[in-house]
Amino acid sequence: MDLKDYSAHDATGLADLVRAGEVSGAELTDCANRAIDSVNGSINAVVRRLDPPVMGDSEGAFAGVPFLVKDQVLAVGGVPQMMGTRMLAKGEFIPPADSELFTRFRKAGLNTIGITATPEFGFNATTESVLHGPTRNPYNLDRSSGGSSGGSAAAVAAGIVPVAHANDAAGSIRIPAASCGLIGLKPSRGRTPLGPYHGMLVLGMACEFAVTRTVRDCAALLDAVAGPDIGATQGIALPTQSYVRAIASDTRPLKVALVRQWPKAPAVERQIDEALQRTARLLEAQGHVIEETAPVYDVDAFMRANFSAWMSFLAVGVNGLKAAMGREPGPDVLEAVTLACAQAGNALTAMDIEDVFAVMNTMSRSLGVFLTRYDIILMPALKRTPLPLGYLDQNDASLDAHGWYDRLFDAIPFTAQFNMTGLPALTLPAGMHDEMPVPIQMVAGMGREDVLLQVARDLERLQPWRAFRPKVFAQ
Repeated sequence: MDLKDYSAHDATGLADLVRAGEVSGAELTDCANRAIDSVNGSINAVVRRLDPPVMGDSEGAFAGVPFLVKDQVLAVGGVPQMMGTRMLAKGEFIPPADSELFTRFRKAGLNTIGITATPEFGFNATTESVLHGPTRNPYNLDRSSGGSSGGSAAAVAAGIVPVAHANDAAGSIRIPAASCGLIGLKPSRGRTPLGPYHGMLVLGMACEFAVTRTVRDCAALLDAVAGPDIGATQGIALPTQSYVRAIASDTRPLKVALVRQWPKAPAVERQIDEALQRTARLLEAQGHVIEETAPVYDVDAFMRANFSAWMSFLAVGVNGLKAAMGREPGPDVLEAVTLACAQAGNALTAMDIEDVFAVMNTMSRSLGVFLTRYDIILMPALKRTPLPLGYLDQNDASLDAHGWYDRLFDAIPFTAQFNMTGLPALTLPAGMHDEMPVPIQMVAGMGREDVLLQVARDLERLQPWRAFRPKVFAQ
């Protein structure tokens, strides 16, 4: 199989070819490695190859399809984790066994060929660690691929693999997908497993899944990995039908809340607002009812609680690695902002953490009530087209924890709310501007990934973004 043919297929299409005997998993691995050779020097998405690959089940739905794992949270037994930090640059932090989610990726048949870049400890909306350098957007090499799953998103957008692992505690699936013209689904809290190494990760705000090029891949992969693991600290009712079956069904008429101005958030760039309005008109033409509105919640309380949740996460991570590796945290092994945030986390009290859970409760109830009146929220994913590289510098010694937090969340004002509430949210392309993808975001009630996937499927048919190709693409 040549690269052009390989990169033109999504994961479902490649798996179909394997089942039909038209290509083997080994041939697809070879294609993926040739794709890395072709484009990774330009985008710096894959930071480590796995040779031989970690093989998936030959009977799985995606048997033989190449896959990449983000170097953060998800454990591949025996494979070193570096998490974008010089604290682990020697590669001696090696999980002894697979995470449950990785076990499910393997059962789905995916063959893992490498590890993708992440910013240090995933606390950035771009992927530019001191350890590995910047990951570049395949559409424009001067722009960010987003973060913190920017390596995975850049690799999928550039045709290295059709799907790749990603995770999301403040937008880290959705922001890179939005930046690179992909489908980025953040599942509901508890929909995918975090065990056995994690339970309430980032105080319950983090979840794991993937970025994909097509809606059908997103649905089929969610079918393959959804459901609680043994002893999970959080869970959710199983869906009443498979997600693949859901996207094969007609979408019932929906009531859509069009949010063009999120509470206390900055105004978005013109092309993003135009994409929102254009999408609303497409949905209205399909029989859905559109109402321009916005939810109401305590934004200041959310920002306070979100700050505490992230600072505590960084403090726990840095302190844990200090204890495990015997390595003193300092500017020689940590980026300046990470160190400042970990120190801020160490200064938090038990009451600060209790406040996070109190705000999580009140905010979840506010947005939950709002979503009893609407089936989905249609809103921005980003406030502007992808940021220039260097704008979010995690090694900026002039910023303390609050200064970094304010700069970061001013740049990404539309995603972390749904980590706090646990609601499912999905970003997808809605057009092009200046040769860059223009995204939108949709949010649904708890457990209603099926509705998001159905609407995304409809929009994929109405404005087929698979025709979008970045300047850097394996072919």
